[in-house]
Amino acid sequence: MLGSTHGTFTAGLRARVVACGEPDREAVHGTTAAPGDLDVSGRPLHAPVPDLDRFFRPESVAVVGASDTEGRPNTGITRQLLAWAERVGARLVPVHPTRTSVFGIDCVPSVAALTEPVDLAVLLVADPLPVVEQLADTKVRFAVAFASGFAETGEAGAAAQERLAAAVRRSGLRLLGPNTNLNAFEHFRDDLEGPAVALITQSGHQGRPVFSLQDIGVRLSHWAPTGNEADLETADFLSYFAGRPEVGAIACYVEGLKDGRSFLLAADRAARNGVPVVAVKVGRTETGARTAASHTGKLTGADRVVDAAMRQYGVIRVDGLDQLQDTAALLARARRPQADGVVVYSISGGTGAHFADLATTAGLRLPTLPEAKQDELHTWIPEYLNVANPVDNGGHPVGDWRGRKIIDAILADPSVGVLVCPITGPFPPMSDKLAQDLVDAAEATDKLVCVVWGSPVGTEDAYRTTLLGSSRVATFRTFANCIGAVKSYLDHHRFTAAYRSPFDEAPRTSSPSFRKAQALMRPGHRLSEHAAKQLLRAYGIRVPREQLVTSAAAAVRAAGLVGYPVVMKASGAQLAHKTELGLVKVGLTSASQVRDAYRELTDIARFESIDLDGILVCQMVGRGVEMVVGVTRDDLFGPTVTVGLGGVLVEVLDDTAVRVPPFGEREARSMLGELRGRALLDGVRGAPPADVDALVEVVLRVQRMALELDGDLTELDINPLMVLPRGQGAVALDALAVCRQEPLA
Repeated sequence: MLGSTHGTFTAGLRARVVACGEPDREAVHGTTAAPGDLDVSGRPLHAPVPDLDRFFRPESVAVVGASDTEGRPNTGITRQLLAWAERVGARLVPVHPTRTSVFGIDCVPSVAALTEPVDLAVLLVADPLPVVEQLADTKVRFAVAFASGFAETGEAGAAAQERLAAAVRRSGLRLLGPNTNLNAFEHFRDDLEGPAVALITQSGHQGRPVFSLQDIGVRLSHWAPTGNEADLETADFLSYFAGRPEVGAIACYVEGLKDGRSFLLAADRAARNGVPVVAVKVGRTETGARTAASHTGKLTGADRVVDAAMRQYGVIRVDGLDQLQDTAALLARARRPQADGVVVYSISGGTGAHFADLATTAGLRLPTLPEAKQDELHTWIPEYLNVANPVDNGGHPVGDWRGRKIIDAILADPSVGVLVCPITGPFPPMSDKLAQDLVDAAEATDKLVCVVWGSPVGTEDAYRTTLLGSSRVATFRTFANCIGAVKSYLDHHRFTAAYRSPFDEAPRTSSPSFRKAQALMRPGHRLSEHAAKQLLRAYGIRVPREQLVTSAAAAVRAAGLVGYPVVMKASGAQLAHKTELGLVKVGLTSASQVRDAYRELTDIARFESIDLDGILVCQMVGRGVEMVVGVTRDDLFGPTVTVGLGGVLVEVLDDTAVRVPPFGEREARSMLGELRGRALLDGVRGAPPADVDALVEVVLRVQRMALELDGDLTELDINPLMVLPRGQGAVALDALAVCRQEPLA
């Protein structure tokens, strides 16, 4: 029923600004930001990068509470710190009020008595607060507090942690902990080469599987056990590691994020630098979230938002510590892929078919090898065996000179970027020869060669010596971990190749739309539908032609101006779901129907004791795809934008995608691609394709609104947003908006 006019929209979209509803016609996308800029809310657009060189490689270390009395916990810690200081070339200074020496090293009685500059102070005391206050005058750069009994214990502990954090801020030093451990001072092997994995954990024990990668030849460069994060947090170490030349991948075990935006800024820095970040983030379930909060004293955040935010910035989320270990190791050491095709090569047709099924289901591309390549492979493989992909060699060629020829021929195909060879069990000498051929081929190519060694024993020489002895072959123990790691590897390089930081496009100044919208905000109140639609119009979002009336006669006049047929709806701040109360009348075609509808709507409202600001007489909009676009505020990440299938069944369908602003057109379109009902927008059962460009435009305008009104707007729900056929735009048929609870001071 409705036509539209077309204009220009700044992010490459065709703007659709429709006369009915008279939306503001300005473009509301942001402009490119330079380093050091602030966004429209006054928040930084680039991650601060703390200089942690002297934390990990100090020249001098003060150990407060050092001991050499056998049987005391502090003695074991002091001994480990002595060994670590010797390895990193640091001078250790024991600090104790009653001892003259510890392990033969002269003591000083207090931190105030330190006569030389100290890079790092390790606090082996039950209450670190007095020591931190004393350190303020010593110019110590870093401190570590092992003590527990802080935010992880409840309200009293949280208050104590805040006092500690305040003292740290006043002192000027940076603190790791409290409730941390000795993982930063572990023995890192220095005989391993190649890019390293850097590790960040909030629970030290959960990092052990990654740390043990050194035992199978994978280099580890750092371990940051962040504990309760009273000061230094996961984001600080993520930013730092993302700039270290020796770091090939960052592995994280995260229980709760201290600040969502800081984490995203750090992830953005890693994405800009092409450094993969692999994370286990607990809290997917209510039980997991509750356990995490009790352990670290931090919010875990709504998991759907956490998951979306991580994907948005290229953080690879895995579930298990074994997946964290395998995926981080592969991403750290593998070269950039030359193609995304995966070929499965095995000595068993059953093994190859099984792996191929799992890989294809996971989204990996297994290209059919060209006829010429298949003919070449049949030079060494019997004609009756399949070599299209997966490639089945039948077993015998593995044992002689043909085995290497087959591997080299597969890797030479330009469509192949990854070769995977599942070896389900050892069968010497054939498996020994196969393993060696794979290692030799991997050394001669830039393409990724993966092996799944399926033996439950793991002591075989082909595995322990040949495969694990190679820095070029990625070796796994399970199909699932191999497939997950390979997919993450290909996805990461696709992501970084196309990555454009959303913070570079974030708005830095408020638009005229903001000033119009802010005037509509009523702190502590929910806006009526009429007022919420005025808010949308301020941001250029199309709404139907409509008038708010307070009498039956006015309703009839409004219907004539709007044009029959019309929709009539009660409008009031208390009304969230009007249809269920019978407060919506559709398809009215005459003055008498309008008068009757007015009386019925006001009678229902009076009976239900609902205060109205009037009755809306609205243009009736043609059929399209009903969508929902909304804003909610997440405790960790701030404003979030949701898009999904809308209408009265929105809660039942639960088909939505979420993003954390800022984001651009590419991300908005990616949101639509995540919807299970995405095909509805393309047209089904004879329906025409919907105006996806107009829908994307609405999403982008809503995210600009979310950024500019952050702090004023706590919730926005456009449902339904009727997406009309292609070229006709999208119309917000209903809207709900909730303002912040109290006026800002």
